[in-house]
Amino acid sequence: MELRQLRQFVTVAETRSLRRAAERLHMAQPPLSVAMRKLEEDMGVALFERSARGVQLTSAGEGALAAARKCLAAAAEVGAAARAVAGGETGELRIGFTGSTTFGLLPRVVRAFHQRWPQVRLHLHELTNQQSLTQVQAGQMDLAFVRVPTSHLPGLHFEVMERDRFCVALPPGHALAAKAQLTLRDLAGQDSIGYTPSPVGGLHAASSRLLQQAEVAVQLVQEAVQVSTVLGLVLSGLGLALVPSTNAHYYATSVVYRPLRGLPRDSGIGIALVHRPDSGNPATAHFAASAAQLAAGGVEA
Repeated sequence: MELRQLRQFVTVAETRSLRRAAERLHMAQPPLSVAMRKLEEDMGVALFERSARGVQLTSAGEGALAAARKCLAAAAEVGAAARAVAGGETGELRIGFTGSTTFGLLPRVVRAFHQRWPQVRLHLHELTNQQSLTQVQAGQMDLAFVRVPTSHLPGLHFEVMERDRFCVALPPGHALAAKAQLTLRDLAGQDSIGYTPSPVGGLHAASSRLLQQAEVAVQLVQEAVQVSTVLGLVLSGLGLALVPSTNAHYYATSVVYRPLRGLPRDSGIGIALVHRPDSGNPATAHFAASAAQLAAGGVEA
């Protein structure tokens, strides 16, 4: 039994006439009559009572009509679902992110995307920069938010979503908190919380390069992967830390934040969205476009 036969059967049942059904189906009447006879043979029951005035459904035909309509509707849903996935209107996206994006950038982008594409399900995974880049490159993640500057692995596209600068996070009562602004020179010899080194760069590479350029040596007492962990260690009094300034609005309020003046122009940091341009997931392009529009100020969060 084919969908074509079911469509023919439903049309005959609705028109109560083989002639009118054939006209609606744009086919000759004899082949349609043969097709209905063949359908009855396949089902083993009579679907129609035929007379000179046309055709009437038998009780078996009435039951078959309801089932045929459901079957055709389900087939249409299958096609619509396939087209929606192919067009990126539904489906799933796997997205990696660094922990510090959860308070600002990530919620805004996710909210804006969900408003535009509510049928796409998002699976969010907190990862390090290295994990995000390698998993996007391998196709295990569709997109990821990563800290920049970082290594640009082959086959990946980077779109900067947020630009930022380092500031200094200080424990409450720290001597440097008395100053409204600081310079990198002020940090010389201070106990400091750093970032765990990564092969793909990130905050460790950016902060280390900044201190090296200024020829400033700090006393490294502890390292951590995430900004939130670094700030927790600062709050505990272990030392100060260089942190992205945007995080000052979302993390521990007891931590004292001070801006850095005199930073080199090339010392900027930020967040980038990375994905593969050849992604086989059509929703990837929709998410990237939605994020880029939001970053450009074109979407209300």
